Amino acid sequence: MIALVGVDGSGKSTQARALTRRLTAGGTPASYFENAGGRPLWNRLARTLGRRDGVALFGRTLYPALEATVRALAMSRTLLWSRLTGRTAVLDRWTWCQYVIMAARGDRGGRAVRAAYALFPRPTVVCFLATSPAVARDRVTARGIDTEELAHLRALDAAYRALPEFGTVVVVDGDGDPDEVAAALDRVVSPLVRG
Repeated sequence: MIALVGVDGSGKSTQARALTRRLTAGGTPASYFENAGGRPLWNRLARTLGRRDGVALFGRTLYPALEATVRALAMSRTLLWSRLTGRTAVLDRWTWCQYVIMAARGDRGGRAVRAAYALFPRPTVVCFLATSPAVARDRVTARGIDTEELAHLRALDAAYRALPEFGTVVVVDGDGDPDEVAAALDRVVSPLVRG
C-alpha cells in the first residue's frame, strides 16, 4: 500500500491516480482508492438544507464521528479489495488525514478515532505532499469545486507536521508542477516495486 497525504490542494488525488496508471503500465497492477470522509457530500447536503456546512448540520460531536465512520468504511473497502486482488493499492488519504482534520478543527474524540483506526495496517510507505498553504489555496480555487481558507490550510499543514508519525513519512515537494511531483514519487516508489 502506498499512501499519499497532504492538505487540500496538495495534489493527492491527481498524483495518486497518475501513479496508479504508471505502476500498472510498468507491470505492477495497481488500483486507486480514495479514502475520504465525505466532507464535500456533507457540505452540499448542509447547504441544500440551509446550513453553512456539515459541522453546522450535524453538530461538533456527531459530524466527526460520521466522517470518521465513512473514512473507516472506505479504508476497509481498500484493504479488502487489495487483499482479494493482490494489486498494489495507491491510497488517496489514509487514517492520518482524519487525525489531522480533527486536530485542525479542534474536534474532540481524537483518541477514540486513533484507537478504532489502530486496526488498520500501516501502508508500506506514506508520502506527504508538502505544499505551501497559499499554493494549495490557489489550486483549490482553480478547480472550482470548493474553497479553502488560508488559515484552515495552515492549520492542516501544522497538524500533519505535529503527528507523532510524521518523522516516518517521506516528504515530497508538492509545490512543483505535476511532472516534477510525479518524478519525485517515482523515485520513492521504484525501489519498493523492484523489491
